[in-house]
Amino acid sequence: MSVRDKIYFASDFHLGVTSKTTSMERERKLVSWLDHIQADAKALFLVGDIFDFWFEYNTVVPKGFIRFLGKLATLSDLGVEITFFKGNHDMWMFGYLKEQLNARIVDNELTLQLDGKRFYIHHGDGLGPGDRKYKFLKAFFRSKVCQWLFARLHPNLGIGIAQRWSRHSRAASLGEERFLGEEREWLIQYAKEVLQEEYFDYFIFGHRHLPYAVQLSEKSHIVNLGEWMHSCTYAVWDGKQLALKQWMP
Repeated sequence: MSVRDKIYFASDFHLGVTSKTTSMERERKLVSWLDHIQADAKALFLVGDIFDFWFEYNTVVPKGFIRFLGKLATLSDLGVEITFFKGNHDMWMFGYLKEQLNARIVDNELTLQLDGKRFYIHHGDGLGPGDRKYKFLKAFFRSKVCQWLFARLHPNLGIGIAQRWSRHSRAASLGEERFLGEEREWLIQYAKEVLQEEYFDYFIFGHRHLPYAVQLSEKSHIVNLGEWMHSCTYAVWDGKQLALKQWMP
């Protein structure tokens, strides 16, 4: 019997949006990756923007993603701990995934200790200085008032609006992004600011759509998980080190 001792991290699948690859092609690739990690996964952290849009009405959720959600259900039944982070595209997660997958839902950051190492995990949106317009919109969209108002829309209208918006989103329109250098990568700068107040061995983010691993100090590191439209990258913790890898089935 295999030992379940690996912890996996991935983000920015943007299921539902068509970009370089169709959503279905991306979903099949994700399922093949989940098949691969099934044997040794202890926990799976999905660090935001798993869906390009998500909203849970009382009796309706966006259709599709059956293969992906079914595979997550299999992992959950095998005892794999699943954690979803709310991203800027799928912030309207409420109780459905918790009920169906026994998943933990994280609103913002999560700090935890694994094998004696301290981890700081966040989707990455709205961090650091500036970008006040987005931060205001994020606060509004996450408010009970906005959620109540959107829930008043018929699902055909509400989800239809979201799907049209997705066709013009960053995930659909942009190609591969370029590393801007440590001084201009705002998540690196944010992590360095956090380190001045509190120590973490590893910072893990999504959102940036760019896979990178950077050493922040002698012992502290930051990993951005990238996305699955181009890079198909993820990270794995084996109890000793965090490695950024690419899935190439």
